[in-house]
Amino acid sequence: MSHQLLRSLLFKFDAEFSHDLTLKALSLSNKIGLLYFLKAPHHCKLRTVMGIPFLNPVGLAAGLDKNASHIDAFGKLGFGFIEVGTITPRPQIGNPKPRLFRLPEVEGIINRFGFNNVGVDAAVENIKLSKYKGALGINVGKNFDTPIGRAAEDYLLCMKKVYQYANYIAINISSPNTNNLRDLQEIKALNILLAQLKEEQARLSDYYQRYVPIALKIAPDLTSKHLDAISKSIIKNKIDGVIATNTTVTRESVGNFTNGNEIGGMSGRPLYKLSNLIIRKLYARLQGEVPIIGVGGVFSGEDALEKINAGAELIQIYSGFVYQGRKLVLEACRSIG
Repeated sequence: MSHQLLRSLLFKFDAEFSHDLTLKALSLSNKIGLLYFLKAPHHCKLRTVMGIPFLNPVGLAAGLDKNASHIDAFGKLGFGFIEVGTITPRPQIGNPKPRLFRLPEVEGIINRFGFNNVGVDAAVENIKLSKYKGALGINVGKNFDTPIGRAAEDYLLCMKKVYQYANYIAINISSPNTNNLRDLQEIKALNILLAQLKEEQARLSDYYQRYVPIALKIAPDLTSKHLDAISKSIIKNKIDGVIATNTTVTRESVGNFTNGNEIGGMSGRPLYKLSNLIIRKLYARLQGEVPIIGVGGVFSGEDALEKINAGAELIQIYSGFVYQGRKLVLEACRSIG
């Protein structure tokens, strides 16, 4: 069945129901061997980013496989790397439903999931069961009821538990769907958090005799002044990578559409230009010292290449995959080369 036909059927149902059904069907298809026959992606030049070899530069963004329970299936779709999560120390159900909304007129998505996940212990068990051999990023966050002043404890706990299973660890301080989480992007709080993370990284590196990079995921809704300060903090604290960007809370281009004013973070095409602007500004400030993973609004091979030209070394897709399917992975690989 073509992705366009399948999408038209799934879009007749509630967005979160369709999301869950698709993931279950994908894993079932993998178990019975259907994904074995998929065409391999275009051969790309091997890239080493953050000290990690990537067979191709097109990754799956965090948010689709929150519980790390579909890694093997996504690994068969041609992604050069997979990022799972966001994972929190304790299981949590997230925000009340409905919490996922489509904006088909502009190929956007708004979500306010609120880090719904099975918790770090269950997620690690899922990762241990996976046979996937590619690069794996593990995205971690804080529980909704952890006071912001103690947020570092949650990040450090998750970091300890996922360290030996990750190729890199993504620190999510930029989701708009957990109250006050973005306060951690304020420079004083950020410097304190990053210093603690680097100290723990050094300890774990010595213990496991293996260095696992840390990538900071930032919001697209930052002023130039704020981005200046964050860039300096990233360099000062020797953070290994930056993921730009998370979802946006702006609604300038979608307010007149159905669901356009729903509360939450928006991804998809409406995020594309804003995400690219942040990548360009970030690249100018980091001067090549810290690699950027570009994410936000990639819907074609040309979109993927533009993110690379803006300063990203790798890209990730989420909403584009929902709307376009696996062909987007293949197109992006072919365009970037």
